[in-house]
Amino acid sequence: MSRRSGILEFAVLGLLRESPMHGYELRKRLNTSLGVFRAFSYGTLYPCLKTLVANGWLIEESGSAPEDALAASLAGRRAKIVYRLTAEGKEHFEELLSQTGPDAYEDEHFAARFAFFGQTSRDVRVRVLKGRRSRLEERLEKMRASLTRTRERLDDYTLELQRHGMESVEREVRWLNELIESERAGRDLKGSASAGSAQQNSTSGETGGLPRHRDESRPDPSDDTTT
Repeated sequence: MSRRSGILEFAVLGLLRESPMHGYELRKRLNTSLGVFRAFSYGTLYPCLKTLVANGWLIEESGSAPEDALAASLAGRRAKIVYRLTAEGKEHFEELLSQTGPDAYEDEHFAARFAFFGQTSRDVRVRVLKGRRSRLEERLEKMRASLTRTRERLDDYTLELQRHGMESVEREVRWLNELIESERAGRDLKGSASAGSAQQNSTSGETGGLPRHRDESRPDPSDDTTT
């Protein structure tokens, strides 16, 4: 499994833990709640859903009442499919939430992990935050060393771009320090000032999910149907 597909499966399981959804709803939530998935397509989502169903972590259900499904069939339309998390899927997602290995600190995976911090235990949150901070401090040290070596060969605009990148990393390190201190003090996150896509997806408390987003766009009528 690629890292990208692994992140998507994690996010899908997390969203479906909140409530069953059809594919259009899932895609909308992934787009609005997790910035890392803004550019992905149905062609990426549906193979992921089929894999999760095959693994026994999701089941497919008709999204309509029986009489509605019959009417849709008679009218030549196809019934929508709703995806529901199974008990095995919930157990698997909880196992993923407990993991604090290096993948949890990488840019894209960290954003997804942070979005589900409301469903993550405090000790795991602290380990992930400290791992992310350590990773960024290593990155910052390398950036500073590179800038020192190449400063004389860079034009003003390239130099400014390098400084901008360093400042962005420094801001995230400060933000992580604040979060770690809050967690150590036993304070839950009630709302955060965003600094990057991960911050924009913060949640509060020991349980919960992604922040709700209102989206008035209309679904594709051909979406989430049985074959």
